[in-house]
Amino acid sequence: MFKYLRKYFAIHLFGHSQRRARLVSKDGRCNIEFGNVEAQSRLFFFVDIWTTVLDLKWRYKMTIFIAVFLGSWFFFGLLWYAVAYIHKDLPEFHPSSNHTPCVDNINSLTSAFLFSLETQVTIGYGYRCVTEQCGTAIFLLVFQSILGVIINSFMCGAILAKISRPKKRAKTITFSKNAVISKRGGKLCLLIRVANLRKSLLIGSHIYGKLLRTIVTPEGETIILDQVDINFVIDAGNENLFFISPLTIYHVIDHNSPFFHMAPENILQQDFELVVFLEGTVESTSATCQARTSYVPEEVLWGYRFAPMVSKTKEGKYRVDFHNFGKTVAVDTPHCALCLYNEKDAKVRLKRSYDNPNFVLAEVSETDDTKM
Repeated sequence: MFKYLRKYFAIHLFGHSQRRARLVSKDGRCNIEFGNVEAQSRLFFFVDIWTTVLDLKWRYKMTIFIAVFLGSWFFFGLLWYAVAYIHKDLPEFHPSSNHTPCVDNINSLTSAFLFSLETQVTIGYGYRCVTEQCGTAIFLLVFQSILGVIINSFMCGAILAKISRPKKRAKTITFSKNAVISKRGGKLCLLIRVANLRKSLLIGSHIYGKLLRTIVTPEGETIILDQVDINFVIDAGNENLFFISPLTIYHVIDHNSPFFHMAPENILQQDFELVVFLEGTVESTSATCQARTSYVPEEVLWGYRFAPMVSKTKEGKYRVDFHNFGKTVAVDTPHCALCLYNEKDAKVRLKRSYDNPNFVLAEVSETDDTKM
């Protein structure tokens, strides 16, 4: 009993501290932190203000949205109040009966704020309006109208662009939790399953991978997050995938593969992270999206293959059972890629040789024929 409890707490309480650090999480987020960025470089975020606003989280974006509109209304409300104050249109100045104000019915700061709101959002209740008495009020009206259009276009455009970003479409692309290594087509391959959860296609989609690892160069330099291209292929071809049903992509482990010298007993001791990317154009919006995930050595299962998940019903319809999406089945798999290629070479050499049972090797004694 105590042994079971000790094992349970070791896995659930201390397992998190033993997990490998990963650059890309399973849902595609990049876990990277920028430190000691110069203040001058931070100003570039304000130069590219559009991208900065789009990348903000929703709570910050809505805070800025509300603050910008309220701030602009209140700022111009102060200006309208100042115009009325300078022109002595306020009640405390006791204007005469024949006095024509710059703006009708502005009696306080509150009424000036309401007029600013009505002007910028073009409500036009008709109770307060600018007269022909002062050019300052006419200029301020034109300036606020133009600036209000710019603010509305920027903020509403940012909200619309945030909603329609293809990043959310990538959430409907899912990868298998584990990658498997087994034979496929007579070759040792690393296989990953990917599925599109929507019926709408991704046009021109293609898949590729990057292997991130730490290496030491012959000059003694340690390179962290060194990137190596991992080519994934599909039997139907790499480009323009017909991504209507789940696909199994695979990487052939040959002499040029970084997985060539790995084996079941040493793969867990390796320090690498396999990042897989899928890019395509969303059919409904024509926007390009990218889905990504990563695999660490603990998530690579040697000697397994994925269970089938596509079947055909009696009515002639194709059915995809996502219950088997991440399910794996143990299969006979070579101990390593080198073992498989050595076995193939031995078979090839055996086919090229012939066994002649009638051939007898006789020993012949050499005689010296050069006697004088």
